[in-house]
Amino acid sequence: MRDASIAPRTPALAWIVLVVLLASTVSSQVWLEGALSRPTSPTSVLWVRSPALMRRLTLGFNAIWADIYWIRAVQYYGDTKLSAGDKKAYDLLYPLLDMTTTLDPRFNIAYRFGAVLLSEAYPIGPGQTEQAIALLEKGIRESPTKWQYFHDAGFVEYWWRGNSEAAARWFLKGAALPGAPNWLQPLAASVLAEGGERDAARSLWLRLAETAEHEWLRQAARRAIMQLDAEAQIAALQPVVNRFYDQAGRFPMSWLEMVRAGLLRGMPVDPSNEPYALDPVSGAVDVAKTSELYPLKRGAPLAEPSH
Repeated sequence: MRDASIAPRTPALAWIVLVVLLASTVSSQVWLEGALSRPTSPTSVLWVRSPALMRRLTLGFNAIWADIYWIRAVQYYGDTKLSAGDKKAYDLLYPLLDMTTTLDPRFNIAYRFGAVLLSEAYPIGPGQTEQAIALLEKGIRESPTKWQYFHDAGFVEYWWRGNSEAAARWFLKGAALPGAPNWLQPLAASVLAEGGERDAARSLWLRLAETAEHEWLRQAARRAIMQLDAEAQIAALQPVVNRFYDQAGRFPMSWLEMVRAGLLRGMPVDPSNEPYALDPVSGAVDVAKTSELYPLKRGAPLAEPSH
């Protein structure tokens, strides 16, 4: 079943009109700007680049165009993330999301999931947390009583920017809104508490998974929870690797060598069922590059090897 967030929200007749509108829009853009920008690749096409201009050109079909630009934003992010190049450019992601939410200021998923896409650290995202906050602030201006946007802004501040105080301020603002859940205020206290950082982060992702209206957000939350679990497992595995060093004077060449030494019962796998990577030179444990959890947002602190 297609996700409702990317399905057309307009009647079929409107899509017929869209074909005519597309031609007139492109022609108008050429006339106004002199020429269309030449894309470096198919994924770089932004079409009309001015949200204000686009609102004038849509002739009342804003919802149709918002759907189109939203689909375009998701495709652009996916194509860039999966591209084989050494340098991934996500330059058009925010303009596409800005265009989407200008055309439809109540496009909830574009604000919430768009903020996640913008915040994801490179190379799986652009790591543009300032843009993510700006997008959510735009949503708040349009829907000032929507507590979810305050929650998401606090989430960005805590998880990606590491600013517990700013996160707590967002959570408290959201908690004061009508209809806000009763767990927002305790969440503010939780992120400010000393220690237990991973537990607080896990609680944030669990709340997002529970409150997200769309499956995309729920999937992102589930992946992040598995990453946190992987970090906890790595923190437990690293001292065992260091124990092998104490006994053998070198790091193990493989997990099998540690199993034979009686230090492990079997090959350790991450929550996605992919074996962990073990560096025989440094002894560092990490998720494998082939794992869907790679790269981890925050590396678990590694115990120093004994010498």
